[in-house]
Parts: sequence; structure tokens; C-alpha cells
Amino acid sequence: MMKNINKYGLAGLAMSAALPFSAQADNPIITDVLTADPAAMVHDDTVYLYTGHDEAEDNKDFYKMNKWLVFSSTDMVNWENHGSPLAVEDFDWAKSDAWASHVVEKDGKFYFYTTVRHDDTKPGFAIGVAVSDSPTGPFKDALGEALVSNDMTTDTDIDWDDLDPAVFIDDDGQAYLFWGNTKARWAKLKDNMVELDGPIHDMDLPDFTEALYVHKHGEYYYLSYAKGFPEKTAYAMSKSIEGPWEYQGILNELAGNSNTNHQSIIEYKGNSYFIYHNGGTPKGGSYRRSVAIDDLHYNPDGTIQRVIMTSEGVDPVE
Repeated sequence: MMKNINKYGLAGLAMSAALPFSAQADNPIITDVLTADPAAMVHDDTVYLYTGHDEAEDNKDFYKMNKWLVFSSTDMVNWENHGSPLAVEDFDWAKSDAWASHVVEKDGKFYFYTTVRHDDTKPGFAIGVAVSDSPTGPFKDALGEALVSNDMTTDTDIDWDDLDPAVFIDDDGQAYLFWGNTKARWAKLKDNMVELDGPIHDMDLPDFTEALYVHKHGEYYYLSYAKGFPEKTAYAMSKSIEGPWEYQGILNELAGNSNTNHQSIIEYKGNSYFIYHNGGTPKGGSYRRSVAIDDLHYNPDGTIQRVIMTSEGVDPVE
């Protein structure tokens, strides 16, 4: 079990065993390993947090990411590290770049949707899906090929438009896949969760960059995403998962010294949380990111209050 001790500074790392544990999570929530692109899931009264891993603390030029990590908590403060449940090498058809992912559960199976760079048979970024009987893995490639590859989305001039998958399962059991970079896309998934069910649809979102995420609260669906660059998080609302979406504005400002921002929004034990990344460790930066958590609040009309990023983090819950 890891306890966040960064409130005591670097000097405190050597003497943390003799110091009392903080009553709050402190941001970033994990300081002994770099984490990025968070995706959280609540299952059996436990929060499972899936992240990418920026591997080199001295990396200043681009992302170096080859595997994903998973952590769990029952109080939003103490996080247990379960190691790596999946790596790029687990997809025989992929060659690099363990980028943003999302995990959902359906009928006792856990489905891990993620961004990787396809090998030269289908150049460009792609979306793969892996499956496991456990939320902590190990996960295995569910298809033996990409779920979405760059040759399926040829209406852009870039090869990185198929990034950042996020899956939402509606109340009727229908699953939807959202993804994209520079162009926002969605498609239905078949009941087996590993095939698209029908055409790929586009969405028109103001200044859309990437990091689509869908959640539901009350009667509204919420679509959040990274806007502009450097990235802020914006959001839209709808009473239908298929839209139309009404743009609501900025939800989260620039994230520290990280050019990117990537969010996950969950409800847990009566509280709502905004989970994101920043460059908040002493050696942090755009390619050396860390996950943080702050409270999220709704207004009476269903709109969301702007998230206030804090160093103190969130209170523990029971």
C-alpha cells in the first residue's frame, strides 16, 4: 500500500516512516512512479485507476511509454500499486507507444481499450482492446488485431487521429466508443465489446484536440475533452448519449507545466471526483507527468462548477 508523502518534500522521503500520514491525498497522488492519462473505474466498492507510464524522468523531448499501470483504493487517499497489467508487446501487431486507455466491466469481464502505434502493415496510431477476468489483469489481446486503425479514418491528413479511447455503457447496456485527435468520433460497440456495431460518427466540438470522456449524472450525459493546446478541459451536455451536445465552456484550466491534460470523472461513495494529470513532481514536465485528484461539484441546473486544482487533494472517504 502506498501512502502519499509528498507534503513533506524531498527530505521527507527518507524519514517518511517516522512522520504521521497526511489526512488528505496530496497532489500528485502517486510520487514514486510517473503516471499519466488516468482512467478510473469503480468496481465492488473499490476504485481502480489505470494510467500510462512516462518512463524516463530526464526525458524532455517526447513521450517514452511502453506499458500501463493499475492502482486501487477504497478511500481515494491510499493507493495500492498492482504493477503493469498490459504492455505494448502484448499486442503482436503494435510496435510502440502505450498511450491513453480506458477500462470498463461488462458481464464479469474487464475490457481494456488503449492507444498504440500500429506496426508498418497499417501505419499510424490505432486502438486495441484487451480482456481479463480481473480488474488488475493480466490483460490479453482480445482480437489479435486493431479495433480501430488509421485506414478506417481517412478523412484527416494525420496518422494520429485515432487516440484516447473511452467507453461508456448506457443504462440499457449499449456500449459506445469515443475517441479522436483533431476530430472527435464515436461508434456503437457490439454486445461482445470487441467489434464496432455500425458506422463511425463525427462530432463538432469547439477547438477539440483529444481526450474524450463521457459520464452521466442525473438526467444528463457529459462529454469532456481536451481543448486547444496547451490543453484545457472543456465539456458539453446532452440528454442523449448520441447528442446533440451543448457546449458549456471550460471545466479545468492548464494543468501545471504539462502541455496536455487528460481527465476521468467518477462518483464514489457519494462524492464526485475529477482525475487528471500534471507535471507536479520536482522533475515533472510535459513528458514526465503525474496523476492528481480534486473534487468536482454540480450546480442545481446540472452544469458543472469549474474544477479548482489544489496541492492538498481530496479528503479520505469511508
